[in-house]
Amino acid sequence: MIRIAVIDGQGGGIGTTVIRKIKETYGERAEVWALGTNAIATAQMMKAGANKGATGENAICYCVGRVDVIVGPVSILVSNAMMGEMTPLMVQAIGSSPAPKLLLPLTQESVVIVGTLREPLPHMVDRLISEHLAPLIPGAES
Repeated sequence: MIRIAVIDGQGGGIGTTVIRKIKETYGERAEVWALGTNAIATAQMMKAGANKGATGENAICYCVGRVDVIVGPVSILVSNAMMGEMTPLMVQAIGSSPAPKLLLPLTQESVVIVGTLREPLPHMVDRLISEHLAPLIPGAES
């Protein structure tokens, strides 16, 4: 079984959308860990169907080295993003994890990802699941 970390902060809305779609598509073939930068984000992602949840810097730094895939907004690789919720240690741990990182081009920071299309979140999540996550899940159809 594949272990997927979904990382989000603030209200957890992006992570919640991702987790619902992963669970809807793969059910229990994927173990989803909700890693929130705060308790509200973690709680919302747990309500969406995550198998496990943890909150804060130490939990994120510890868990990202123990998963097969990391999913989240591009902000999880920007120090002090999400109004300071993404600490430099979190960013370093995520970036250093050997797990593939599937990032959604969403950020409130002064970062522009050139070449991306502006699409609604549900469309991006559908593409993330079907085009990028499916090849990483044994037995999944792409």
